[in-house]
Amino acid sequence: MSVVAGALLVGSFWTWWWADRNRRSWGWSESEDDLLVTSGVMFRRLVVVPYGRVQFVDVEAGPVEQRLGIAHVTLNTASTQTAAEIPGLPAEEARRLRDRLTDLGRAHDAGV
Repeated sequence: MSVVAGALLVGSFWTWWWADRNRRSWGWSESEDDLLVTSGVMFRRLVVVPYGRVQFVDVEAGPVEQRLGIAHVTLNTASTQTAAEIPGLPAEEARRLRDRLTDLGRAHDAGV
């Protein structure tokens, strides 16, 4: 019985440690012409999405996310390589980012 309890304790610790490390690996930054999104714990990934390539922006929150007051923003482009997701944002910040990215996408797409 104590082996099972020990395994559960180690598994719980590892899960919390990994979840926190994964959360800290996500980041995003707005530049003048692009949105930069980083992710990945072991293999870092940087996605640069030009505002003019943005087709639509989704804000989604499942039942647990709604209860926690968070949402994730998904940026969709014609290419699957430049699609980006930003999870775990406060719901109000996610809506603000969606509106800002939509406006920037329209502004940068006007010249094309």
